[in-house]
Amino acid sequence: MRMSSLLTDFITNHERIFVLTGAGVSTASGIPDYRDDSGNWKHKKPIEYRDFVEQHEARQRYWARSFIGWQRFCRAAPNQAHQALARLEQLHRLASTVTQNVDGLHQRAGSKQVTELHGSLATVVCLDCGASIERVAMQQRLLECNSALTGLSANVAPDGDALLNEFDHSAIDIPACESCGGVLKPQVVFFGETVPRARVQECFDALASADAMLVVGSSLMLYSGFRFIREAQRTGIPIAAINRGKTRADELLQLKVEQDCGVALNAALDHIDPDREYCGKT
Repeated sequence: MRMSSLLTDFITNHERIFVLTGAGVSTASGIPDYRDDSGNWKHKKPIEYRDFVEQHEARQRYWARSFIGWQRFCRAAPNQAHQALARLEQLHRLASTVTQNVDGLHQRAGSKQVTELHGSLATVVCLDCGASIERVAMQQRLLECNSALTGLSANVAPDGDALLNEFDHSAIDIPACESCGGVLKPQVVFFGETVPRARVQECFDALASADAMLVVGSSLMLYSGFRFIREAQRTGIPIAAINRGKTRADELLQLKVEQDCGVALNAALDHIDPDREYCGKT
């Protein structure tokens, strides 16, 4: 039986699917992923939370690179995978979507029941007083403080980063919180940082009310997402995945579709919702 038929059956046989998405769902939007088909890092590991908090030079390097990367990142548009998941939610096949991505593309595609496990790059928060500002405002402040950033370009990296190698990061002036003078950080979970407990519990509660789990575009190499696989296995919830290459949960899956996320989801939608307007790339 063709993979599209098996995926169609998996979706139609369940009414409350818990979806977990990863970087692979956004690659067609021009946002690179972290790992290759074997689950290995494609790029240098992203900044660690401890380094960002403790090292001024690490923050200088981060904000210089992120300033460049954000300019492309914020222009990314939802692709056919995001649109297909939004349509499945409208058809009442999906109970909730938990995304490990920080790009906001699920919401822009029309999904309503979305939990951003690792936060969103669109907001910047003060680590001292908790005040927050929009990322666009942070971009403007960075530019006002650092004219050297004008006109720079670099190869794009995952999650709004950029490979800005030949640049003197030590010259970067980082804006401080306007409320208290504290350290500003994107409102995302960095590597080595803990996901807020309440957010994790929200995801577990959503999984507890689901009758199936579907992984879309994640290798599950990080425990942050893999923990939900373990819980689904413990409670006997069937698990399917759409992902090119190896995942950490391959031996636990009832179905694995090794195709592009958008292609696989739209092939299933051809049967589930044949009269819809096709979810093409934007």
